[in-house]
Amino acid sequence: MNYPLLGVFLTMLWFCLFAIWMGLLFVVMADIFRSRDLSGWGKAGWVVGTIIFPLVGVLCYMAVRGDGMSERSAEETKQRAAHYQGFRPSAVQPRAVSDEVAKLADLRKRGEITQAEYEREKSRILA
Repeated sequence: MNYPLLGVFLTMLWFCLFAIWMGLLFVVMADIFRSRDLSGWGKAGWVVGTIIFPLVGVLCYMAVRGDGMSERSAEETKQRAAHYQGFRPSAVQPRAVSDEVAKLADLRKRGEITQAEYEREKSRILA
C-alpha cells in the first residue's frame, strides 16, 4: 500500500472540511424553516437555492440573513425551555397530594365518606 503521509493529511483535511460544510448546511436549512419573517415562497426559494447551488446558496444566505440567525436560535431555545418548564414536576406537588390525602382521611374520620369512597379517591389522587 503506497499512500504517502501528505495524502493522508489531505484526505483528512477534505473530510473535515466536508463535515464542517454539512454541519453548516444543516444549520442554514434549520434557520430557513425557523424564520418567521420569511414567506412560504421565500423559504422555498432559499431551499432551492441551497440545494441547486449549495456553496453559493449557503454563503448568500449567511451574507443576507446571517445577522438574525443567532437571534432566531436564542428565541427557539427560550421557547423550548418554557415548554419544558410546563412539563417538569413541581416541587410543591408532593405536598399538595399529601394534603389531599389528609383531607380525605379527615372526611372519612368524620363519617362524611365511606371507606370504599376513601380508597377510590385515594387511588385516583396517587395515580
